Amino acid sequence: MNITPLPLKGACIIETKPFQDHRGKFARVFCRSEMEAILDGKIVEQINYSFTEKKGILRGLHYQCPPNAEIKMIRCLHGTAFDVIVDIRKGSPTFLKWHGEILSKDNMKMILVPEGFAHGYQTLENNCEIIYFNTAPYNPALEKGIRYNDPMINIKWPLKVTDISEKDSNHPLLTPAFSGILP
Repeated sequence: MNITPLPLKGACIIETKPFQDHRGKFARVFCRSEMEAILDGKIVEQINYSFTEKKGILRGLHYQCPPNAEIKMIRCLHGTAFDVIVDIRKGSPTFLKWHGEILSKDNMKMILVPEGFAHGYQTLENNCEIIYFNTAPYNPALEKGIRYNDPMINIKWPLKVTDISEKDSNHPLLTPAFSGILP
């Protein structure tokens, strides 16, 4: 596995080295010993799966507050998605900066989203399947979100948003009083 840091501290891209022959490909998706350092001693507590039928659909931007702040690792199993992370860590030099990566079945990249980041994605193809590895269980009382089109962040989504959940479209816009999460 190759681990490449991203411009937002703590975030990285994890690329597998697939074995390929006439039968197809084989690659590791997760290796605890190789991931121990970047998971900061935490373990994967929950694995989630998402299927999105149409391209242009947006999911996010989601995060959980402490004590259920989580590290996420996201990989696209089928299709292509534009995956976005936003640094919302209090006092971070990259506070409210975002980074986007194309995740696809073909490139086999996985993005590591540190604690204190919001996360979302837009499908770029129909029938997109995403798998998430999370270091904290989902707690609806600690879940929050940021609106996908918040002008304080100004994410450049590659496609027109064709659909989004009512909950995600109604996340509040950030105000200058928002100072972030985590110490």
